[in-house]
Amino acid sequence: MEDRYSRLNQYRSMWVLVFFDLPTETRTERKAATRFRKNLLDDGFGMFQFSIYTRFCPSRENAEVHIKRTKSNLPKKGKVGIMQVTDKQFGMIELFHGQKETETEQPVQQLELF
Repeated sequence: MEDRYSRLNQYRSMWVLVFFDLPTETRTERKAATRFRKNLLDDGFGMFQFSIYTRFCPSRENAEVHIKRTKSNLPKKGKVGIMQVTDKQFGMIELFHGQKETETEQPVQQLELF
């Protein structure tokens, strides 16, 4: 029962997923796409697949901060999707490399100072 009320509860902890399809035909578009990806990396997101970045957040409130930050860095062109799922939901993902199922990576527990 104690785990249910712990600070890093599977139902309280969130994953933020950012999906995007950005144009890269002109130099300006490539720069905008690169800047958007760099901003995601600087904000603690990691590449899940080529155009899918994920970030673990210990709470919904923390997830909202990163979503707001991502929205403020949206490029003028292209498509971007942002989705939140609980840690429990994300843990149910099935990953395959070819036809072989792979183990999901466990999130690193992040130290919070306050």
